Amino acid sequence: MTADVPPPADPPVGPPDRAGEQHAHDLVRAIEAIVMVADRPVEPSLLAQLLEVPASRVEELADALAQSYAAAGHGFELVRVAGGYRFQSHPDLAPYVERFVLEGQSARLSAAALETLAIVAYKQPVSRAQVAAIRGVDPDGVMRTLQQRGYIEPVGKDPGPGQAVLYGTTATFLEKLGLDSIDQLPPLAAFVPGAEVVEALEQTLRADRASPDATDAADAADAADDPAPPASPSEDDAGG
Repeated sequence: MTADVPPPADPPVGPPDRAGEQHAHDLVRAIEAIVMVADRPVEPSLLAQLLEVPASRVEELADALAQSYAAAGHGFELVRVAGGYRFQSHPDLAPYVERFVLEGQSARLSAAALETLAIVAYKQPVSRAQVAAIRGVDPDGVMRTLQQRGYIEPVGKDPGPGQAVLYGTTATFLEKLGLDSIDQLPPLAAFVPGAEVVEALEQTLRADRASPDATDAADAADAADDPAPPASPSEDDAGG
């Protein structure tokens, strides 16, 4: 005769597990604190090491945190740039932030520096000679300035003759532009004029290049209308 087996007990009914929620809450607060005091974007792998959780868990919590900031309409946001997380002001508040940051500041990049930086960003790795070929001027001074500002740095050497130093952009460049990687740069096609614009420019240039006979006739007519310039005194007239 077999013993009666009691039926399995029903699972206990009670309040939900608060331990997991508290742990997640503590992790979120820790992420906020670390990113707040960091002077550069904090990589998920570093946050994972500090919090002793997988990097995927850090990314999950950071994404949820960023969404909560956006939903609440804060003047700041948590964004991923240069491979890490940082706090930054909301883009629609840029006019106020620029007014604050630029008050009394005069150290801005010149047009030449911006052109050179754009060439390095889109053509990297690139040598000084290649930048000079594109811009048509010697870029040494400008590239030294960009390197001192921390926007570009040597990234290797050309395997060809001379082994010229090759330059690329830095994490500081990505951070300043709010990009996570170079792949997020806007495509150059957006800045290239369309075929109709190019055709219109070519037609304008053709019109400017009038026939030599017509140009010579116009110059002769202009010369006839202009009075002759007064003769300049010679050295003898000047008493020399």
